[in-house]
Amino acid sequence: MSTTQLAQPTAAPAPAVTADSYLTLHYRLAARDGTEIISTFNGNPATLQLGMGQLAGPLEACLAGLGEGTRHVFELPPEQAFGPRNPALLQHVSMAMLRENSNLNEDYAIGDLVEFNAPSGGKFAGVLRRIDDTAGLFDFNHPLAGQDVIFEVQIISIL
Repeated sequence: MSTTQLAQPTAAPAPAVTADSYLTLHYRLAARDGTEIISTFNGNPATLQLGMGQLAGPLEACLAGLGEGTRHVFELPPEQAFGPRNPALLQHVSMAMLRENSNLNEDYAIGDLVEFNAPSGGKFAGVLRRIDDTAGLFDFNHPLAGQDVIFEVQIISIL
């Protein structure tokens, strides 16, 4: 006598984040001491497509392989986050160039983030660290360069 076994239905594997995933997630970025830099956990989640520059590359890399519904906290040293501080990115900018890149009668204060036009037509920004009558000293490092960061994510859906 032979018996026939029916195949059991199998659930499809939960989707996982890939390099070009379109996903909805909550995320929080904080300094090592817990100072929150940005968070969506108390508001609307973010919806974005990876690989499009909407999220920093090192943070996108953390998401690879995570499944829907996953909540995870990453503790990242500078080398895995926004990189070490680069002293070469502290640059003096002449007042003439500063005036070329600013609105008329603009006053600058230490700590201001100032946007500049790049020769290629793009834009870049630096934080004013010091200013006098001839030049300003700008820090063109990412504001989080050289810092340990905490990156917390909750993957809501992967489309």
